[in-house]
Amino acid sequence: MEGGNSPSIFDLTRRCAIVTGASRGLGRHFALTLAQAGARVVLAARRIERLNEVVKEIEAFDGCAVAVRVDVTEGESVRACVETAENALGAINILVNNAGIAVTKPILKHAEEDWDSVLDTNLKGIWLMAQEVTRRMVHCERGGSIINIASVLGERGISQLPGYCASKGGIINLTRAMAVELAPHGIRVNAIAPGYIETDINRQFFATQAGQRLIKRIPQRRLGQVDDLDGALLLLASDASRYITGSVITIDGGQSASL
Repeated sequence: MEGGNSPSIFDLTRRCAIVTGASRGLGRHFALTLAQAGARVVLAARRIERLNEVVKEIEAFDGCAVAVRVDVTEGESVRACVETAENALGAINILVNNAGIAVTKPILKHAEEDWDSVLDTNLKGIWLMAQEVTRRMVHCERGGSIINIASVLGERGISQLPGYCASKGGIINLTRAMAVELAPHGIRVNAIAPGYIETDINRQFFATQAGQRLIKRIPQRRLGQVDDLDGALLLLASDASRYITGSVITIDGGQSASL
């Protein structure tokens, strides 16, 4: 951290965080960022072998991390994950609810199982993780921070992603509802709503003509990079946000403002 030995309100030393969907993409980056800020990090996802690779990355800079398998759509799996996390690294102070999927199809071709898989992972999964971590925070009277990863598509529509848009909109209002109820317990609940962020999953699409047209609609005329999310993540995870709860931080290069 910059500033020599002076304390920083962004410092996460001695904090313990869980990051879901941490095996790749944004989740992997969030885990690395928190670990670099001093947090002990529990990496949670379904594919344990990929999580172990991220653990090695964190250990390479003397960070502390463990991998725990979880299926966020199953309550028993969620409870086992949080219990394992606390046994391994201590009481959870931070939850980054990042796990999510998308099914891209026209509405009339969406099957019931397509809808269920997206809503179960993106919305039910966030609810189950937040509820379990919150239950333990309240019981121990220690407070903490829950950061839900939403999307700009939670407040606007786009074709062929009905379940994704619905789930992200649900996340935003779930964030607000939880923030109001949990504030007396010292638990802050906020959301980050990214716009188009370049990752390995979408990089090839954004190189196409259709992808380039989307980029031109962004006022900054560029895609977001994963480290463009670091400021909001560290703000919400740390004491710097001690009077912020129920907020949604939009990070989209001005795209929402231009609509």
